[in-house]
Amino acid sequence: MNFEWKGVMPAVTTKFTAEDRLDLDMFRINLEAQLNAGVSGIILGGTLGEASTLTKEEKKILVEATVDFVHGQVPVIMNIAEQSTAGAIEAAISAREQGASGLMVLPPMRYKATDYETVAYFKTIAQSTDLPIMIYNNPVDYGIEVTMEMFEELLKLPTIQAVKESTRDISNITRIRNRFGDRLKVLTGVDTLGLESLLMGADGWVAGLVCAFPAETVAIYELAKAGRTEEALAIYRWFLPLLELDINPQLVQNIKLAEVANGIGTEHVRKPRLPLQGAERDRVLDIISRGVKNRPQLPDYLALRQNSRLSAK
Repeated sequence: MNFEWKGVMPAVTTKFTAEDRLDLDMFRINLEAQLNAGVSGIILGGTLGEASTLTKEEKKILVEATVDFVHGQVPVIMNIAEQSTAGAIEAAISAREQGASGLMVLPPMRYKATDYETVAYFKTIAQSTDLPIMIYNNPVDYGIEVTMEMFEELLKLPTIQAVKESTRDISNITRIRNRFGDRLKVLTGVDTLGLESLLMGADGWVAGLVCAFPAETVAIYELAKAGRTEEALAIYRWFLPLLELDINPQLVQNIKLAEVANGIGTEHVRKPRLPLQGAERDRVLDIISRGVKNRPQLPDYLALRQNSRLSAK
């Protein structure tokens, strides 16, 4: 499936039953909400997807179920986060066989690879598949930064096409644009820098709170790209307390609580994660409650996308 690295792409949560099995019924309810809101892709098996707790069989089921449900409306992108190069290659091959349209690839897990080793890791994976790849650059959480010099080498491979930019350095978007132009597509990966990144020229947004608030997230994107900055900013200011739930060690529990509040998820997480308790639970629920209560009226943001397409013809 040919697609562009742009728009809002939710890093979706994995839904579980109370018996700790995959809850595909609720998963499809959430996917439907994402598609109805106008997202541009679905990303599976990330941190929000609790990928480190999933078996290979469960990942296979999730990819195949998602591909079947979206039925070509948007690309399905599988996250690759492995400890070994061989494991990453196997995961990439499996994702393609199961119908994924692209890959989001993290650096090696657990081992702090050198720049040379990191480049070799990404290149070997890219050479093992014809799927387009987005590199996940998140030195804050994973301890490895993919520098401009490293991208210079990586972009010799045509399948490496995009970066999920999560360095927290907003000026990095301009550095990428100045150095690589449109050769490297940029999708922001930090919810609390979502609008700022779009205004700096990011092509898209790999979002977290979109799992619970899909329409508001896509509306901000479409308004920003249409130059209606003040309207986007008004929604973004309302959204920020909720977006801050994503930059937290318990982001999975936080976002699943927000999904519950909107009827598109459950609170079930997989151990060792546990549902929030006590004062922290009350704090998060209060943020979510105030957000839902004061939800902004959205313009017809999907019409902006249609108008943009018509004007481009």
